[in-house]
Amino acid sequence: MSSTSGRRAFGGAFGGYGLDSYDFFTLPLSMVAIAAYFGLDSGQTGLLTTVTLVVSAVGGALAGILADRIGRVRALMITVGTYAVFTVLCGFAPDYETLLLFRAFQGLGFGGEWAVGAILVAEYASGKHRGRTLGAVQSAWAAGWALAVLVYTLVFQFLDADTAWRVMFWTGALPALLIIYVRRNVEDAPEAARQRRESPEKGSFATIFRTGLLRTTLFATLMSAGVQGGYYTLATWVPTYLKTERGLSVVGTGGYLTFLISGAFLGYLTGGYLTDRLGRKKNIAIFAVLSALAILVYVNIPGSADGLLLVLGFPLGFCMSAIFSGFGSFLSELYPTAVRGTGQGFTYNTGRAVGAFFPTLVGFLATGWGVGGALVFGAVGYGLAVLALLGLPETRGRELL
Repeated sequence: MSSTSGRRAFGGAFGGYGLDSYDFFTLPLSMVAIAAYFGLDSGQTGLLTTVTLVVSAVGGALAGILADRIGRVRALMITVGTYAVFTVLCGFAPDYETLLLFRAFQGLGFGGEWAVGAILVAEYASGKHRGRTLGAVQSAWAAGWALAVLVYTLVFQFLDADTAWRVMFWTGALPALLIIYVRRNVEDAPEAARQRRESPEKGSFATIFRTGLLRTTLFATLMSAGVQGGYYTLATWVPTYLKTERGLSVVGTGGYLTFLISGAFLGYLTGGYLTDRLGRKKNIAIFAVLSALAILVYVNIPGSADGLLLVLGFPLGFCMSAIFSGFGSFLSELYPTAVRGTGQGFTYNTGRAVGAFFPTLVGFLATGWGVGGALVFGAVGYGLAVLALLGLPETRGRELL
């Protein structure tokens, strides 16, 4: 980002997405402890993630409309504040039903932050370097994930499990500091803000389903559903798989996840570069295929080969993250400025809601297949994403109008 305003926007979006990731992963990392505390089966624990992601579709779609009507920065602050408040409240939940309710409301803010932040940065970035710039924003997800694993390792080492999972949620108050930074330092891209104000169109669901945008909306939603179905299957169930079927301790699980997250961080950065070099569609297609193959290999490693499991966590994290690097630029470039927030918010988060049923399905399948066997179902999502790309145009180098 060449301008001071652009760099500040990047900082706000990076911080927002990183803390979005941190707040999301407080649940998967604490899932075993939560299940034991409330006496839950695998289907019920999977439902906690599914509810978060389904409600995030509503939050993301509404945040997109809000971004088109009141501006990107104001919408960003609202989404960050929402997911922070309800993550903290999850730590006070007295029973499973209350936790499910608070987690659902957390999804409202969680769903909206990425779309709003990505658009904010995309409108500052040039067409030539937009992919790698948004890929760098995406890498914040790995940074937030790593921070969550670090805090999880420390908290669960020094506190009993019944208290530790609550403390994990209470640390979700961190994003409040980011809101102060965004309010003081970040503003919408001037040209994009002018175009949005002067356009006769205003963000609404009807505009993205009109002739000319309907095909784009449908195929972009299907692509998003496939990729996120595969991703959230892994993000939700790999920690449980490592503990229950591979017999790893808290520290051991953290070590394995370190390889996975390191691969994810480099995957985001590499994918951002490749999406500018190869094009948005090729980048997504290549890493969808590689992610599906990585899942199949990862869950079929013999029980005696834990060292190999450790090493293969790196390419697994790399592939399943590199695919996301093109999302921010691709979805931004598919829609005009006046409805960009609505289009990106709806397609990404509706796809997330559909993909959210994958973790729940895996939870129920795990009863008979085991968690490792059920994880293979995540590969199906990546196949759907490749098919969806056939209905979308290539947008590499497109200037935002």
